[in-house]
Amino acid sequence: MDAFTPAQTMELISRVGAKKSKMRFDKLCLNSFLAGPLLGFGCAITLSTNAAPWYQDNAPGLIRTIAASFFPIGLILVILTGADLFTSNVMFLPVAFLHRRVTLFDIGKSMFVSFFGNLAGMLFFMAIIVGYGGVFEHGAYKAESITFAIGKAVTPHWHQIFLKAIGANWLVCLAVFMAISSREIGSKILAIWWPITTFVALGMDHVIANMFLIPMGIWNGAPITVGYYIWKSMIPAFLGNTLGAALFVGTAYWYLYLTSSDNIPVEFNLDGVNTAIDEMGGPMDRRLTKCPSCNETMNGDSQGKALNGTEPLDLPDPSGRIKSAIGRELKAYSMEKRNGEVTRV
Repeated sequence: MDAFTPAQTMELISRVGAKKSKMRFDKLCLNSFLAGPLLGFGCAITLSTNAAPWYQDNAPGLIRTIAASFFPIGLILVILTGADLFTSNVMFLPVAFLHRRVTLFDIGKSMFVSFFGNLAGMLFFMAIIVGYGGVFEHGAYKAESITFAIGKAVTPHWHQIFLKAIGANWLVCLAVFMAISSREIGSKILAIWWPITTFVALGMDHVIANMFLIPMGIWNGAPITVGYYIWKSMIPAFLGNTLGAALFVGTAYWYLYLTSSDNIPVEFNLDGVNTAIDEMGGPMDRRLTKCPSCNETMNGDSQGKALNGTEPLDLPDPSGRIKSAIGRELKAYSMEKRNGEVTRV
């Protein structure tokens, strides 16, 4: 099978989380901003396809499924460009934290910047590109944008939005999980497509997607205030998406594959591991890149120093062994430290 195993995939997710947490602040801001419009394209084409009055009256399930099949375009653009999407970061960063590669401060900083960067980028796309561009300005398109916003923020109860948000990001992060396990672009696209289509067809709530769908309705006259949107939609979707990713995907699979009571090594003897990290991790800090004119690794030189003399990012050698039993790993580290044999892994 030309794919990474689940254990290898979890190791890659941990490394991606570590890389994202060390991204230079200005690049983190820009990368988070860009994720908004990229996902927004998927939101816009989904909303446009839903603007089919006859189908809404006679075959609502069919048109919702057809529209949902176009939404994955947004996440595909995000994944393949390495953009920072809040709803996938809430899987990457907790796994890296459980792997002791990042701190709580790293998690807080990355989540804060990615959330508000996504919000800024999505509102820019909604207002400037779509709003002033007149994409949903007339007829059935305008009516559908208002109806869709009301259906997302007004009709359901608070707890229903929260629970649907858990399911939404559970599926989103499973799509990201499978995309990372895939080793070529066609497989990545196919892996993303079906889970994302499923969550949209079921009408579940994604906090970043709703940053386009509900403000678009407000733009066109939906009777929803900003405060009502934040309380009734953004907060429960934020909490549900975070729980769905961090608990049901990140923590669950970290526990299953990287904390076994058996001392099972996870080895990478395949090409393309660094490529997999680079695709998902976004831009790398200059001090963490490989020196083209020497034998220095991505983490630094052979003595473990970073290329500019600062501390390098603590990413293990992809060709090394990762012990999956946490207790055994700590015991081995303690023995090596006592014998003066500790090395960076």
